Amino acid sequence: MMGKFFRKSAGESKPKSMEQAAVYREKEEFKDAHWVLKNAGAKQFYEFQLDMDDFPNIEIQNIGGLEATGLSFENNKISGTPVTNNMYHLDVQFYHIHDKKQIETKKVQLFVNADPKDLWKNIPSDRNAAFYKSEEDSFKGSFSDKKIVVASKRGRSHAHEGKFREDDFAVNNLPGDWNIVSVSDGAGSAAAAREGSRLATATVNQFFNSQEILSGIESNIDRLYGTEVSIGEHSEAEQNIKNILSESVAEVYQALEKTASENTLSVSDLHATLIFTLLKKFNFGYVILSFGVGDCPINLINPDFSEVQLLNQMDVGEFSGGTRFITMKEIFNDKMNSRFRITCVDDFSYLVLMTDGIYDPKFITENKLEDTESWKSLFEDLAGNNDDRAKVDFICDEKIDEQLLIWSDFWSRGNHDDRTLAIIY
Repeated sequence: MMGKFFRKSAGESKPKSMEQAAVYREKEEFKDAHWVLKNAGAKQFYEFQLDMDDFPNIEIQNIGGLEATGLSFENNKISGTPVTNNMYHLDVQFYHIHDKKQIETKKVQLFVNADPKDLWKNIPSDRNAAFYKSEEDSFKGSFSDKKIVVASKRGRSHAHEGKFREDDFAVNNLPGDWNIVSVSDGAGSAAAAREGSRLATATVNQFFNSQEILSGIESNIDRLYGTEVSIGEHSEAEQNIKNILSESVAEVYQALEKTASENTLSVSDLHATLIFTLLKKFNFGYVILSFGVGDCPINLINPDFSEVQLLNQMDVGEFSGGTRFITMKEIFNDKMNSRFRITCVDDFSYLVLMTDGIYDPKFITENKLEDTESWKSLFEDLAGNNDDRAKVDFICDEKIDEQLLIWSDFWSRGNHDDRTLAIIY
């Protein structure tokens, strides 16, 4: 008996050919889709999510050529930190979920911009020059019952020309549980400003390293915050404290004048700003004595970040000549008293001192120095919310001084001055 042969009708074969056509069409549509990857920056963290919503049946298996960029691909996301700038040609390897064996390729490009930091030279300063100073310095330690971290870094403009770091700072634990931190910004136009800033901070800290001077301050603090003190006694005690603080500043000026004379310099060759805070914790709260001349701020942030106080007078103008320096005799006038502050608080979260190398790029204008949102943004930045992913960890703070130095190297177009930041936390 002859076997029977059956042939499928055209109608029966149609579903499969239609499915193949749909698969082919969807793959071609994916290939033809115009993809523009966001530009990356060398040495800056990069992240880009590939939008696959219009192609639900397409799966990306891998991206060829991506390994050369220093980036990785996972869950439709490209991320990582590119090492060098270049135009990279990538192969997006994909398949259709109804045809997994057939791997197709889509061509895309990724442009990695050069790191602007690499365009700046980093020339060491002359170790044999007078008043040599290291390019960077940092410190961490205790400050009353709190901690302190300070980082001071030479700016790119000085590094590019092999000049010195003009900023400086000093931190000291003093007799009777007092503590002091001072910060100074040497004027870049002054021939020996680097020594001016060093000498200013070292001299003022040394002045207060005296039990007799600190006892004199404390006796007036007891009167100032006593339970039954007349208005007259209160005013007198406050003025007595400011008089002692004034003596410290006068001693700084005299030290600068003496150094200038000994080195055949003008005192203006040592031009430098100066800010300092002298702090002690009493049973009624923290007493913070502060002073400032120049354009460097001192800020106190309360525990819940709802209030920020500026603890010094800022000398700012529309141009660089608007600032004042501790080397200027005219600051020792009848307005000198206004440069001192006496502050008492139950507690605080941060006490911050900085030079304009930090202040200018992070706050831009003076009125933002008491804006809580601006300060929250700064501490989010310190927590790692920045292009470099540089994080300063105030909890696990074993390497906090190193971390703050790294963070201080942030990029800000047009802001390449020396940077010094001191944080009591």
